[in-house]
Amino acid sequence: MATLILTAVGTAIGGPIGGAIGALVGQRIDGEIFKPKGREGPTLTDLKLQTSSYDSQIPRVFGTMRVAGCVIWSTDLVESRSTSHHKGQPSVTTYSYSASFAVLLSGRAVAGVGRIWADGNLLRGAAGDFKVATGFRLHPGGEDQPVDPLIGSIEGAGVTPAHRGCAYAVFENMPLGDFGNRIPSLTFELIADAGPVGVGTIAADVADSAIADAGVAATLDGFSAYGGSARAVAEMLASASGARFRGAGGVLAMTDADSPVVAVADGGFAASGARSARRTIAAIERAPKTLSLAYYDPSRDYQTGVQRARRPGAGTRDERIDLPAALAAAAAKALAETLVRRADIEREQRIVALPADAAAIAPGSLVAIQGEGGRWRVTEAALEAMVTTLTCMRATPPGPMPGASPGRALPAPDRLAGTTMLHVAELPALGDSPLAAPRLSVMANGTGAGWRRASLLYSLDDGASWRDGGETAAPAVVGTLASVLAAAPSTLADLTNSFEVDLARADMVLHDADDAALDRGGNLALAGNELLQFGRAEQIGASRWRLSHLWRGRRGTEAAAGTQAMGDRFALLTGDTVAAIDLPVAAIGSTVRVLASGIGDTAGPVETDCAIDGASVRPPSPVQLRLGMEAGTPTLSWVRRSRAGFRWIDGGDVPLAEESEAYRVTITPPAGGRRLATTIAPECPLDLGEAVAGTIIEVRQVGTFGESPPARVILS
Repeated sequence: MATLILTAVGTAIGGPIGGAIGALVGQRIDGEIFKPKGREGPTLTDLKLQTSSYDSQIPRVFGTMRVAGCVIWSTDLVESRSTSHHKGQPSVTTYSYSASFAVLLSGRAVAGVGRIWADGNLLRGAAGDFKVATGFRLHPGGEDQPVDPLIGSIEGAGVTPAHRGCAYAVFENMPLGDFGNRIPSLTFELIADAGPVGVGTIAADVADSAIADAGVAATLDGFSAYGGSARAVAEMLASASGARFRGAGGVLAMTDADSPVVAVADGGFAASGARSARRTIAAIERAPKTLSLAYYDPSRDYQTGVQRARRPGAGTRDERIDLPAALAAAAAKALAETLVRRADIEREQRIVALPADAAAIAPGSLVAIQGEGGRWRVTEAALEAMVTTLTCMRATPPGPMPGASPGRALPAPDRLAGTTMLHVAELPALGDSPLAAPRLSVMANGTGAGWRRASLLYSLDDGASWRDGGETAAPAVVGTLASVLAAAPSTLADLTNSFEVDLARADMVLHDADDAALDRGGNLALAGNELLQFGRAEQIGASRWRLSHLWRGRRGTEAAAGTQAMGDRFALLTGDTVAAIDLPVAAIGSTVRVLASGIGDTAGPVETDCAIDGASVRPPSPVQLRLGMEAGTPTLSWVRRSRAGFRWIDGGDVPLAEESEAYRVTITPPAGGRRLATTIAPECPLDLGEAVAGTIIEVRQVGTFGESPPARVILS
């Protein structure tokens, strides 16, 4: 295009020598800026595909665009393995992989990077927060940018290029588990320039100043320039904006319908061989009846949008234009309307004859013809027999900005992770199988809805050394108590008491559960140190809930019922929201410190601690203490419970779940003195002086790892 235009311009102005000069300038644009590769300009699919092959083109990005880029360097996959041990079970080894790599983004400097998508999901949000833990550096493309330290340390500083003038991003130790253990397909919201960029500015940059911006008004929100040649890119920009080119001082000047005009008056000069003045209008079928414009819509995460325009009148031809540029829906609609109107208006052609001194009016110039309305663009110019003949077509200014909708969009959710909220507790086993070693239960979530998980470390020696605790489980519904719970027995449903909780975020919800669901273990929650279940959950504020229809003191925690205070912890316990850290038996009686580090914990890990008293492995306290007579001797009897059968689903005796059955009984008569007794049966004979009113008796089951909490009775 540039070669043809400049050859014509040069010949019209300067004869054969001028034509030769124009051809040379055009060849510079066509052949030196983009090397021909057997293809034309960019298409709508080009920016979505990440490449990693040699000879890939380097685009020049303008404005703000979503681009894929090209992987230019990477390490091999780095394998990490973790082995977990559970007493009585085989060890489990898990493997994870990570990689470091660099992605080339633009052949010109950029200002920054906004969002990043990995396999279509957000990897980095609009606030700059990453959804997975990864190192990240952007090299914006300055002429003095240094070698990346990671790449330099691996490849050698003396042989590693700094890629000056090109923008690229480096990911360091990015975990690949969420992406099938491979480098994901990445796309970047690349911010090259602040605000929209003029079409003329883009063309001038792409053509390395062989095209001059003569004040083209059209702008694009974003554009990625690459393709077979600079000619194809410039031609695409001109077609989309209504701009044209004219010779100006050895370069092409890009003009539009609002550029300066030259006033001419058709003198009807007659000369030998000169064409007489005339007007022609091409057939209506030359102009499309309908036009569809495809573009990148920023409000749709730069996915393809389509705006349509239709002209009145005859005709049936449909036309589609793919514009690989970022535009708002209203701007794209206005452009489609302008393109339809332009195709119709430019059917009219006018030829005028002028004096010889009008030979300086070159193709691409705008003229105002005396007696004719509007502006006209010169498409051909000829000088013959001292008569300048200009062939002109009507120039079409942009139309008004109509309202337009981008359509329904389903963008990838962009939720901040926030900082980790961590709750740890030593709880009885939440299943029906007893534990063989003490266990720490971990429930966590984040202050932001985008929180997913956090890595865990724990210490058994007050921080002198730390051990890998794996990861937290799925986000748990957590909060704090907003009211105090009164004590109630665990043997009956508590239909009297209710309590209120403030959940950590307004998007957290609780649900009702009927008795059948409660019997299956539904709506189990930790309130302070008491495990309870609730059947009714009523939302009474943005994040405040009232819970009622309670089953209290679940799984042997009846002693904690009624001990709660305002602000105590609340956590809903489900199978996928509780992570377990199995501890050695020697940890009983010590305090465990726990560190949690999530992607939003930029100020450092979140720390808490928990005293380990064996609650996860000791038996529950006996129940149903009764005083009776056995062969004339007052005897206290009871029913044992088991940490292996809290649900009692078969109606038979629950398994012992301890190495042997034994009990420790403390008897304190009102007259003073205390007696300790041990027994292997669920009964204990009393002396006559002990079987009196006011005697306090406590019974503890002796388990493998410790004694149960006491079951207490006062004789009356």
